[in-house]
Amino acid sequence: MDNLDRDILDILRRDARTPYTEIAAEVGTSEGTVRNRVDRLVKDGVIERFTVATRTGNVKAMIEVGVDVSVDTSEVSERMAEWHDVDFVWQVSGEEDLVLIVDAADTRGINDLITRAREQDEVVSTKTRLILDERLG
Repeated sequence: MDNLDRDILDILRRDARTPYTEIAAEVGTSEGTVRNRVDRLVKDGVIERFTVATRTGNVKAMIEVGVDVSVDTSEVSERMAEWHDVDFVWQVSGEEDLVLIVDAADTRGINDLITRAREQDEVVSTKTRLILDERLG
């Protein structure tokens, strides 16, 4: 991955619907080059998916989850990623092992996810932080 790839990714992170012609003009190359670069980044797994960031009025939170040291966190994170209202599951370093980024209709939905996480045999702790505001980088 070179600087041109990074520049294209920066634009797509801000708005994944940006037309390739606009990206090409901004980075100083042709539309065909942008298209080929994006296709390669998708094929190589650098771009995993195109997604939408929303401002729904919902309650967003980070649920930090600690799991037992003998547990394969990949298996737990894959399972939790399937839960309704979970946008992302990150495996992280530090005090906690996983972070769930959730977008629920209300605090009851957040609490239900916390309870569900705590009911997992592998989970030893949770911490929750409500997301008060966000900015796209």
